[in-house]
Amino acid sequence: MSKVIEFGVQVPGERIDRLASEQVAGASRAAVQKLIRAGLVLVNGAPVKANYRVRAGDQIIVYWPQEETAPLQAEPIPLDLVYEDEYLAVVNKPAGMVVHPACGHQAGTLVNAVLSHAPDLSDEEQPDRPGIVHRLDKDTSGLIVVAKNPTVRAALQRAFQARTVKKLYRALVEGQVSVGHGLITARLGRDPQRRKQIAVVAGGRPAETEYWVLERFARHTYLEVQPHTGRTHQIRVHLAYIGHPVVGDRVYGYRKQRVAVERQFLHAARLAFHHPVTGEFLDLSAPLPDDLQRVLDELRKEED
Repeated sequence: MSKVIEFGVQVPGERIDRLASEQVAGASRAAVQKLIRAGLVLVNGAPVKANYRVRAGDQIIVYWPQEETAPLQAEPIPLDLVYEDEYLAVVNKPAGMVVHPACGHQAGTLVNAVLSHAPDLSDEEQPDRPGIVHRLDKDTSGLIVVAKNPTVRAALQRAFQARTVKKLYRALVEGQVSVGHGLITARLGRDPQRRKQIAVVAGGRPAETEYWVLERFARHTYLEVQPHTGRTHQIRVHLAYIGHPVVGDRVYGYRKQRVAVERQFLHAARLAFHHPVTGEFLDLSAPLPDDLQRVLDELRKEED
């Protein structure tokens, strides 16, 4: 069984194998070259060689093979539960944990852990990610809410869409942020050159990120950040856009980091919302993890 992926060419001159690997999520260049040799990559309806350089107006079709999805498995992975009742749970997700199974991450995810904790959890509308209301990047730690039934999940998703859920993050960024408070409004969409990444693009979806300076260091600034919209990689892309990428972010920031940290310094520290069933206002927080706290402590020592 294959998934048919179609796209056009905006920037001519790139090799077809490189372009297709950027356009198809999870595809390596070697995997695309194998498809090309099998005649499963067509340009204007005809097969081409891997070194073909695309031209403006070319229409490309990739027949990407899909593997059968394995049934979700419950795994007894410990959860740091900040809040729980019969309707929902709020988990302090560690860095390194993927939220739900996907290509390359079929086990060890938050969903696998939650299924062990709540065996009755199911959701016919999104069976591959039951209970998931919103997401955090793999290397972003902090608070994430999980619904225990589809009705609660739908209600929480409406609250996120209506912007009635308050999310506050802690981020350490490169450089001295000049103002104490700012609002970034820049549309976000797929990067036309690197399709696996997000970028500020004119035709993208509206996105807003507000920030406040908490602490300044010689070459870095510690921020509290509130995204008012929920776009993919929003905080990381917006902060890089204003010239202050997140420390440890090797995708949107510096490849060679100036601070010894294994992942991006981004933590979902606070989550506040009205309970969709009881109406109770929940205002929950998670302390900065040890790996990020050590970075701050070292910077403070350097300032002394």
